Amino acid sequence: MPSDVTGKKAKIAIIDDEKALVETLKSFLEERGFSVISAYDGASGLELIKREKPDIIILDITMPELDGRDVLIQLKKNEDTKSIPVIMQTVKNEPFDVDYGMELGADDYLPKPCEVHRLLKHIDAILEKRKG
Repeated sequence: MPSDVTGKKAKIAIIDDEKALVETLKSFLEERGFSVISAYDGASGLELIKREKPDIIILDITMPELDGRDVLIQLKKNEDTKSIPVIMQTVKNEPFDVDYGMELGADDYLPKPCEVHRLLKHIDAILEKRKG
C-alpha cells in the first residue's frame, strides 16, 4: 500500500476541471491503495487542500475561477501547504510553461494526456523522496 512519511495511506488531491479525467485517475489510484480527494476548479481545490492536507497534489493549469498557477502561488505562500508536493498535469507543455510552473514551486510537470502508469511512477518517486 502506498504510504506517506508516517506510514498511513497516502492521500492525493486531484484538482482539474475535466471530470472524466479526474474520475479515471481517482479509480486508478484508489485501486492501487491511495486515498483520493478531488475538486473541479481552482478555488474549491484550494479550500480542499487547506482542509485535507494531502500528501501530493495533481494540479491542472487551465481551470475556471482560479487557474492552477494561481492555486500553486497561494499554496506556496501558505505555511500549512507550502511543503505539499505538486505535480502539474496540463496541456500547457511549451518550454516556457514548464519552466514557469517549476519556478512557481511545482515539483514535477507532466503533459496531458499522461499515461497513468507514468503518473504513478512520478507519484511513487515523490513519496519515496519525502520518506528519505
